[in-house]
Amino acid sequence: MSRKKYTVDLSDEERAELEEFVTKGTHRAEDITRARILLKADDGLTDAAICEHVGCSVGTPHRARKAYTERGIAAIHRRKPDRDYEPKLDGRAEAHLVALACSEPPDGRTRWTYALLADRLVTLEEIEFDSISEEAVRQRLKKRPEATPL
Repeated sequence: MSRKKYTVDLSDEERAELEEFVTKGTHRAEDITRARILLKADDGLTDAAICEHVGCSVGTPHRARKAYTERGIAAIHRRKPDRDYEPKLDGRAEAHLVALACSEPPDGRTRWTYALLADRLVTLEEIEFDSISEEAVRQRLKKRPEATPL
């Protein structure tokens, strides 16, 4: 039988902290689940047994054990994304988008579509990128119901 690659060996302080985390306070359900998984893994239960006790999917205990070996007890909390997302529309471009959506649609059309708005923003060079998705246009217009073209 092969030995597990990611083992959980909690210190007394970590165990006490996790037990208190699980029983007291208001925390996110997924954080509590990860804490319970670490406690069960420290008791020596297999991933299948942990799934039965905690009520999670089969891969969750493995991911929790791996995160614990990489980040320690901080593994119970979700990690921030490694990437920063730069918005394609700044305030000026968003104002132009709203004005465009409230204006008359192009000839031969009865209304603006998200695709038409995205294409028009790119051709008018209102954004500094080569393209913008219809979803980005939809999300920005969703915040302003008076400007929704559909």
